[in-house]
Amino acid sequence: MSIFTQKPLAQKLFNRSFFILPFVLSASLLSACNGSIGSNPDVSARQDIMKNWGDAMDVMGGMMKNPDTFDAAQFKEQAAFLAGDAKNPWAHFADKTATGHATEAVWSNAENFKNEAAKFEKVTADLNAVAQNATRAEEVQVQFKAVGGTCKSCHTDFKVKED
Repeated sequence: MSIFTQKPLAQKLFNRSFFILPFVLSASLLSACNGSIGSNPDVSARQDIMKNWGDAMDVMGGMMKNPDTFDAAQFKEQAAFLAGDAKNPWAHFADKTATGHATEAVWSNAENFKNEAAKFEKVTADLNAVAQNATRAEEVQVQFKAVGGTCKSCHTDFKVKED
């Protein structure tokens, strides 16, 4: 094929774009349709907060499973973070249309949801109080389990079950 019979580069790119563009647009539109999870600022805020809680629990949980790795300073820091952040996500549940992974029970059973939130705030404060002077994993074990228990009890009633 000679240089004079080849298609210009612009025409080649246009032909490829013509076939690729509909797929890219379709994918963009489909992702925009997933409005209830993540696109709402309240949903995003509370999911980010709770992900950070999960990260803190993972750090402390690793120390609880393997007490020889207990790092008092790191545990104290994570416990203080949880206690200080425990009140933050609840305001992000005000919009009943911003469901995300929350069940409708958050709003239809608001009193129980508020009670679960209050329990979480209390047990994280208890964990933090004990952690500030702890030197061994055994000293925080009961309070750490209580925090995990409140996470589980709240998720049982107020979080959509994942397959």
